[in-house]
Amino acid sequence: MPFLRSVSLRRSLTDPDAGFPFSVPVVRQLEPLDMNPAITFLVGENGSGKSTLLEGIALAAHLPTVGSESTDTDATLASQRVLAEALSLKWNHRVHRGFFLRAEDFFGFTKSLSKLRTEMLAEMDRIEVEYEGRSAYAKGLARGPFAASLHDMERRYGIDLDANSHGQSFLRLFRSRFVPDGLYLLDEPEAPLSPQSQLALMSMIGTMLQDRAQFIIATHSPILLGFPNATIYSCDQVPIQRVEYEQLDHVVITRDFLNGRERFLKYL
Repeated sequence: MPFLRSVSLRRSLTDPDAGFPFSVPVVRQLEPLDMNPAITFLVGENGSGKSTLLEGIALAAHLPTVGSESTDTDATLASQRVLAEALSLKWNHRVHRGFFLRAEDFFGFTKSLSKLRTEMLAEMDRIEVEYEGRSAYAKGLARGPFAASLHDMERRYGIDLDANSHGQSFLRLFRSRFVPDGLYLLDEPEAPLSPQSQLALMSMIGTMLQDRAQFIIATHSPILLGFPNATIYSCDQVPIQRVEYEQLDHVVITRDFLNGRERFLKYL
């Protein structure tokens, strides 16, 4: 059974005149959303409010983030913290496992890991020079904390996440941070992924669902949206409405383009 059962807006805590995020139509007119399926998608055009809503849910659930500062201090989430206070989350079973991941946080995380690895290697080189002529035991004690941290980082993420393709790095990061019985909120995870890597992510999600995970994903990807038995909510409709896969503009336009791209290209 999924952990998060539903999301609704406590209208007594909203101020329509306060501006963003309550100025966003799908937020201002949010009706209770059933989150009982193990995987739920939020879809919509840029600016529709899907990412804002996802961020508000993540903050209301007090999920940790990957690759960014604390959600309590991240300036980019100031408005979403206000939204989180106005959201009511109902649970089948309260869970604190899992994480919230935005595409931009992933890119920042790979950079920070690369920087940290470089710094640890530099410290180990410094110790080699500083402890020249001293016993191997003394040198080992000095190098030990750095060597252990570097080993753990490389075990989890590989020798250099930043040196891999973005898709490989994303999948490796995702796999390394997964724990069973967790709630995972992903904002446009397709950003660093090729179509083949998106299929690999779908396979990974399917495996994780068997370990009692729950996913809420904001996406534009017709591939990810095709995940079996998922609930899809369209943020292009106010209030948000559940839609079927075959009715999605993302799917219809992509299919029409692939079946007859000449009809589209002649207008360019």
